[in-house]
Amino acid sequence: MTMKNLVLLLSTVSTALIGGLFYAYSCSVLPGLTRLNDLSFLQAMQSINRAILNPLFFISFMGTLILLPVCTWLFYEKNTSLLFYLLLAAALLYAGGVFLVTMVGNVPLNDILDGASLEKMNANELSALRNKFEPAWNLYHSIRTVISCLCIVILAYAALISRTT
Repeated sequence: MTMKNLVLLLSTVSTALIGGLFYAYSCSVLPGLTRLNDLSFLQAMQSINRAILNPLFFISFMGTLILLPVCTWLFYEKNTSLLFYLLLAAALLYAGGVFLVTMVGNVPLNDILDGASLEKMNANELSALRNKFEPAWNLYHSIRTVISCLCIVILAYAALISRTT
C-alpha cells in the first residue's frame, strides 16, 4: 500500500468515525433525550458535552480536519483528476459543514449550557434554557450529520476509483 492510499484509508476511517458518531447520536441519543423533562434533559446534555471532550474524540474530530487536506494534497497532479476533486470536496465540506458548524453553532450553545447552574433554576428558567438550546443545537447537529455522511460517501467513492487510477 502506498503512502497516498494509506492516508486515503485513514481519512476515510476517521471521517466515518465522526459521521458514525453523529449518526448514532441522531438515531438514539437525541430521541431518548427528547423524552426527558427539562431538568433531566439539560443535565444529560451537560454531562454528555463534558464527557465527549476527551482525547479519543479530539484525535478523530481534529485528525479528520488535518487528514483530509493532506490526502487531497497527496492526490494533486498537474492534470487534476476526478479523484482530486472528490477529495477536495470532502475536505471543504468537512471543514465547513462539520468542523465550522460545530465550532460556530454547537460549541457556543454547549458553553451556555455548561455555565448554567441548573439546580438553582426554576421551572420557567429551565424551560427557557431548553427552548434556547435544543432546537438550535439539533439543527446544527443535523447539518453536521448530513455533511459528514456525505463526506463518507465521497471518500468511499474516491477510495474505489483510486484503485483504477
